[in-house]
Order: sequence, then structure tokens, then C-alpha cells
Amino acid sequence: MEKKEFRNIIIKNRDSLRLVERNINDKLILEALLESKMYKESTNIFTFINYGSEVNTKSFIIKALEDEKRIFIPKTVSGTREMKAVEISSLDNLKPDNWGILEPKTFKGEIDKQCLDLIIVPGVAFDKDGNRIGYGGGYYDRYFSGLNSRIKKVVLAYDLQIVESLVTEKHDVTIDFIITEKEITEIK
Repeated sequence: MEKKEFRNIIIKNRDSLRLVERNINDKLILEALLESKMYKESTNIFTFINYGSEVNTKSFIIKALEDEKRIFIPKTVSGTREMKAVEISSLDNLKPDNWGILEPKTFKGEIDKQCLDLIIVPGVAFDKDGNRIGYGGGYYDRYFSGLNSRIKKVVLAYDLQIVESLVTEKHDVTIDFIITEKEITEIK
């Protein structure tokens, strides 16, 4: 099966989760993240803003800001396949981009990626070896290039997004933790 077809199947399955089930799972995933050592020890957190049927990160962002964490979200660089980590102080600082994905209205400040403590990574499917299939743009794989290994890369996903194994390419970067509604998996 080709990556695009596989992506579409997983997204369709994720989309089919009932709203009530998704809300319960989101709460369990968020609680696990907030109670984790990696969160408690982090100051500078880079996270995506959920889109469509992804795990809700907006509640996480609100709580992290209340906890006085510095929150950075992706801002794509026009005409490139690059992104920057831009600080926000509120969800009110966001506007939809050309694809409808929320991004910062203005640049409050960009952070050198090596100064991050924790990165919350989006994606479509993941395996227990830390491999991921994203949405096909390669933004995160490029961003992770040269990233200090002390910076933890964490996926928030529904259990139905976890598969036995994924076919990877040499440029694919692995993640360090997977948090689902059922468990936290540390990738060794």
C-alpha cells in the first residue's frame, strides 16, 4: 500500500471517532502529558495546533500558559518547506493560514530550536519503534535535522493511530515518546 493511501485510511479511521469518545480520549491524553516528568521539567515547549480530528492541543496550550510555560507554535516560511517556532501568549494570537491551520498572527519572538525542551509532534500514524508518518510535507523531518538529542519529541495520538510497523525513509526522524489514551510509550 502506498503512503498516501495508508495516510487516507488512518485519517478516515481517526475522523470516524465519535465526538464524545474523542473528547474522553483527549482528556486522558492531556492528563498523561501534564502529569509527565518531561512536561514538568520543560520551560520552552513547541507544539502544533490541532486541525481536523487530531488530538486537541488547544486545551494543552491554555494549561501550559497557565503553568507559565513558554509556548511556541509552527509558522511556515512562505515559499519554502521550512517552519519556525514562534512564541504565543494566547490562542487569540492565531489566525488561519492558507490551509485553514492556525498559526501566529504576528511574530512575538522566534526561538532557536536548540533552546526547546519539548516538542509535541503531529502525524497520522506511528509505530512502537518511534517511526511516524506525517502529512507528507516533510516540515518536521527538516526541523528535526541537527536537533539536540536532549530535546524530547512527543506524539499525542489515539490508539488507533499506532500500527505494528511503518516503512521509513532515510530522512525520517524518530520520536521519543507516544502518549495515547491507553499508555505512555517511551521509545528506547
